[in-house]
Amino acid sequence: MTPTGPSSDAPMIEARGVKKRFGKVQALDGLDLVAERGRVIAVLGPNGAGKTTFVRTIATLVRPDEGTLHVAGLDVAKRPGQVRRVIGLAGQFAAVEPAMTGRENLQMIARLFGNDRRAAKANAAAVLEQLRLTDAGDRLVRTYSGGMRRRLDLGASLVGAPRLLLLDEPTTGLDPRSRIELWEAIRTLVDQGTDVLLTTQYLEEADQLAQHVVIIDKGKVIASGTPNDLKALAGRDVIQIHARDHHDLALVATMLERIGAEAPRVDEATRSATVAVEGGTSALPETVRALDQLGVVVDDIALRRPTLDEVFLVLTGEPIESDEAEPDRTAAPTDKGRGKKPVAVA
Repeated sequence: MTPTGPSSDAPMIEARGVKKRFGKVQALDGLDLVAERGRVIAVLGPNGAGKTTFVRTIATLVRPDEGTLHVAGLDVAKRPGQVRRVIGLAGQFAAVEPAMTGRENLQMIARLFGNDRRAAKANAAAVLEQLRLTDAGDRLVRTYSGGMRRRLDLGASLVGAPRLLLLDEPTTGLDPRSRIELWEAIRTLVDQGTDVLLTTQYLEEADQLAQHVVIIDKGKVIASGTPNDLKALAGRDVIQIHARDHHDLALVATMLERIGAEAPRVDEATRSATVAVEGGTSALPETVRALDQLGVVVDDIALRRPTLDEVFLVLTGEPIESDEAEPDRTAAPTDKGRGKKPVAVA
């Protein structure tokens, strides 16, 4: 017999061959992803990769054209109403009413979830405390900082007590302090038993929050694993040098070309040059000696693990930053990088 409610044994999310097209744009192209319970899953990729489309499909806002998608064992296409009772969704921008107080916003959302007045007040108070917004609960939201608004937006997703919280690029547009505050709020939710799937363009964010990371491009999964596993895919450590004098940058790049395992990447705006190196820490003293012989003064020199952008370059030949809009909004993806096989990391 087919189960009629959520299953406690099934993965929180199970996508098999999910496809979605918007006109000529193939937003999802056979996406496969399994998110086990008890872990934060980060879905990474450039703008236009299909991240938001995937989140909207899980949230039953978009119906897949092909494939199967289950949330807690529930078929998203066949049981969308039940799926909505399992999830909470916070989009890229805070969807709270600035002319109301934080408490009033949460009580209104709780009422929309079907709470009576007493339950709505109690749930709103509990969420304000959970997200450390009690002191600001009776202030108008228009007086909140950006980070406080995003935390309140999380709260609006939590008053219905979801099993799965979907966060679509939750720190978009936030300053560093607000981003850290939001990370702390998400960690609190996870510690209290909420499963989280978040999309982001920042490996730092995945490092901070996720136990498992999935990289998608052109609507397909191209790699998955822990953040450290994915960094290891780039294969080499990276030396990065910031020259003090802009005119020395060409000398630095030439020197790195001799030391590095590939052609260096130069950023004129930041007066920096970056190259992948073999040998890790052994390459750093050689680099310092070469700079000294050239008489080049630098503001900073560092040996580090690859960034997500560098991992993405290895996997696709393209940087993760992109002007391309999400497929379901404006722009169509290109065909560059298609046909690459997924890389699974244990």
